[in-house]
Amino acid sequence: MTDSGSTPATSTSARPRTSRRVGAITESATLAVDSRAKALKAAGRPVIGFGAGEPDFPTPAAIVAAAQAACADPRNHRYSPAAGLPELRDSGHSVEPGQVLITNGGKHAVFTAFATIVDPGDEVLLPTPHWTTYPEAITLAGGVPVPVVADESTGYLVSVEQLEAARTERTKVLLLCSPSNPTGAVLGRELITAIGRWAVEHGIWVITDEIYEHLVYDGALPVSAPVAVPELADRCIVVNGVAKTYAMTGWRVGWLIGPRDVVAAAANLQSHLTSTVSNVAQRAALEAVSGPLDAVREMREAFDRRRRTTVEMLSAIPGVRCPTPRGAFYAYPSVKELLGRELRGTRLDSSADLAAAVLEHAEVAVVPGEAFGTPGYLRLSYALGDEDLVTGVTRLGDLLREVG
Repeated sequence: MTDSGSTPATSTSARPRTSRRVGAITESATLAVDSRAKALKAAGRPVIGFGAGEPDFPTPAAIVAAAQAACADPRNHRYSPAAGLPELRDSGHSVEPGQVLITNGGKHAVFTAFATIVDPGDEVLLPTPHWTTYPEAITLAGGVPVPVVADESTGYLVSVEQLEAARTERTKVLLLCSPSNPTGAVLGRELITAIGRWAVEHGIWVITDEIYEHLVYDGALPVSAPVAVPELADRCIVVNGVAKTYAMTGWRVGWLIGPRDVVAAAANLQSHLTSTVSNVAQRAALEAVSGPLDAVREMREAFDRRRRTTVEMLSAIPGVRCPTPRGAFYAYPSVKELLGRELRGTRLDSSADLAAAVLEHAEVAVVPGEAFGTPGYLRLSYALGDEDLVTGVTRLGDLLREVG
């Protein structure tokens, strides 16, 4: 009991139940679209999903066999080094094992890279359209995302001049993704060299996401920034993984490569956060990166065929403008000409409105450009079967021709 003059205890019922930093995170738009599409399919609707960036192929048999063998090996039943299995860290990279950290997927590598080098208030230049996770990873690290927007007129490629215009005294990092998610754009050697030299000149770190490096078309040759500009290597972190190239999205193995002191710090963080990555998954990844690329070539040929079909069909739809992607497995058409108009009684004020109408009326799931920082676009992943792809884009085109 308290006397009448005492102050009652402060109520905590009005306080948020989650931290501000976690409460501010937005749901992954691509996974949300994929989840919605799967829920509708489970309810009996014939939805075709272009949302998730996930190869429709099974993991190659040799990789699965390596994992099966690893399950029976007692070495893999125990803890292993937090930075990853020594064999995988020394599996053919032209860097020392001490410069490699194995992570729980490429997304984990991205988060770890930002957490390791970004301090509160540091600005990160973010070429846009950008993958949905980048701003969240930057913000969680205390950084400030600074979008640098490119559009279809430049093939979604930013210039050195744009980067320089966005640079301030607080700029610490530039994020690059080539081939790009969501646009499929590929940075050529000349541009990556110019950007790398600009970064060196101004003492800016570069985090370069190369998870789609093997999925390129039309003679495109993606070049890693520290290879094109060796003097950048001391301020560059490369993130990558097995998910896209080897159809291993569920295996959750990625890595980051960087200067020894940065990788040591990142490994220290991981030792407290997750410890090591699953040993069985690491053994499978070792087989993937050290084995032949025959299965990868077959998948790339299929993606290339689907890419050309997708671009051709989208470009035939009135009001849709679709640049030809040169990498990854995404098309990123502009639908700006369709906005502000009506579709079956609904005004299309945004590409999010359009994506919702497409899902409802055409039973096709696409991701609106708002998710990638550029309203007025749609992202379609063509990592799905040829028949579903043609059926889905046909449905999309039939519906969009009704826009008045």
